[in-house]
Amino acid sequence: MDAPEIPGGRFEEHRTQLRAVAYRMLGSLSEADDAVQECWLRYSRSDTSQVRNLAGWLTTVVGRICLDMLRSRTGRAEVPLEGVHVPDPVVAPLTGEEAAVRTEEVGLALLVVLDTLSPAERVAFVLHDTFGVPFDEIAPLLDRTPAATRQLASRARRRVRDAGQGGERPDARRQREVVAAFLAAARGGDFDALVGLLDPQVTLRADTGGAGSRLVRGAAEVASQATAFRSAAMHAVPVLVGGEPGLAAVVGGRAVSVMSFALVPDGHGPAGAVRELNILADPRRLARLGVAEVLGAAPAERGH
Repeated sequence: MDAPEIPGGRFEEHRTQLRAVAYRMLGSLSEADDAVQECWLRYSRSDTSQVRNLAGWLTTVVGRICLDMLRSRTGRAEVPLEGVHVPDPVVAPLTGEEAAVRTEEVGLALLVVLDTLSPAERVAFVLHDTFGVPFDEIAPLLDRTPAATRQLASRARRRVRDAGQGGERPDARRQREVVAAFLAAARGGDFDALVGLLDPQVTLRADTGGAGSRLVRGAAEVASQATAFRSAAMHAVPVLVGGEPGLAAVVGGRAVSVMSFALVPDGHGPAGAVRELNILADPRRLARLGVAEVLGAAPAERGH
């Protein structure tokens, strides 16, 4: 006789995976948690005794929930300035061999690209390309045919590829070297050194949550932000941002900024140059994400 199922036990086995799906869909950790909680409620009210592939069933359920949440964003004032929004970063300490890229996380540059997709494109792409859900299972969520769903994912894939995302991540050692060089140049206010690290078409996206948010393009224009970079760099330490080397600045026990770096991949320009900088400097969001707590008591002091 089979042992009785522990309430929620089967669901808990899949919670981490479901949160990863929701985070890629939404780019918000709090909304991802909300989506997973709603998925749990629907699971608890459903008879899943005949479901052979519970992981697949739960993934499609959380996919539908995320689709509804993405659609509900239309018309809501969530972006501080048009085109300037940095998704929630997943920040972790960086020490020695722990700098290896963690495959279960996703970089901010990819999340920024995903934010440009329509809800249907994002759902089709994330569920199929990242989590391997068949198109015939995604199609009912979108009220499309499998063929139309395939086309949605294909369009999204091209957008991701054209943005230099979606391929293999750059070498972690090279990423760490670039971040260290950027930190040194920023602390020294070295304009020429900063320009030398940047792709000519580099994009800087700084999200402060309001006034001061900005979108800057071009190596010289981005390097001209040297004063702001220097101020943050004096309190910055290397961290992992979405599993990739980045920087976080903490002052007086409060996080003031998180910066992620996206490098030019092979075949897209000067390999290894910084092609995108994403900075989250919204104090309310950083506090909600608990960045300072993740990094410990005095990360700023360790940076000197």
